[in-house]
Amino acid sequence: MYTGMKDMQRKLKSVDCILELHDARVPLSGRNPHFMSMLAAIKPHVLLLNKADLADPNAKDTVLQRLRNEGTQHALYIRCIEPSRNVDKIVPLVADLIRRSQRYNRQEEYDYNLMVIGIPNVGKSSLINALRKMHLGRGGQATRVGATAGVTMSVLERIKISADPSMYLLDTPGILSPATNDPQVALQLALCGCMLDHLVGPVLMADYLLFWLNQQHNYSYVDYLGLDEPCDDIRLVLYKTAINMKAVLRVRSYEGMC
Repeated sequence: MYTGMKDMQRKLKSVDCILELHDARVPLSGRNPHFMSMLAAIKPHVLLLNKADLADPNAKDTVLQRLRNEGTQHALYIRCIEPSRNVDKIVPLVADLIRRSQRYNRQEEYDYNLMVIGIPNVGKSSLINALRKMHLGRGGQATRVGATAGVTMSVLERIKISADPSMYLLDTPGILSPATNDPQVALQLALCGCMLDHLVGPVLMADYLLFWLNQQHNYSYVDYLGLDEPCDDIRLVLYKTAINMKAVLRVRSYEGMC
């Protein structure tokens, strides 16, 4: 975390705006507080809540209001793979914020430089690729993406995402807060793919997910997994699910019986 943050700070003097990307399913949990104190405090800052299609639609207005109350004035729910979900609003918003900022040592520069930051696996590389495709018409991947955390390992060189205005973006490694001491937050981040499964444990993750579903009175898992009724015992749920899916292993006993 320390090395990655230092690399990002060294690039900060050439940056005009910070884009912080976070998972819309956990909009108020797991954000690294060092991003605001060490990176975004002196630069225009936009919070992008990605994977908006997976978030609770009834909570969005409440979340945005709470973020404004906490000092985040510019926040958008987006979906990187669907431009109509506010992705098309990012470049105009950022350009307006930069024009209204002092830009400090970059007042004479024509190009706009952005830095995208966030915890692991929230879609930073996917955002860059989506913006390039939208504003430059370029397909393919300018920066590598993956379904697991930790694909981007270092601060990359700037990547052009727009011609008018001329805008470049720096991809950065995902950095978790070193003080993720709340077990519930850690479990939520793991379920969203922001932490590697083995760091938490897949059974523990499944147990927490089952607890959360029951707490929300969401029993859709009963039909999906082929269960008879709601259950709060993860071992029983996993056992019955394995039987229904025929995901069983035949083991020879000491007596030679299967």
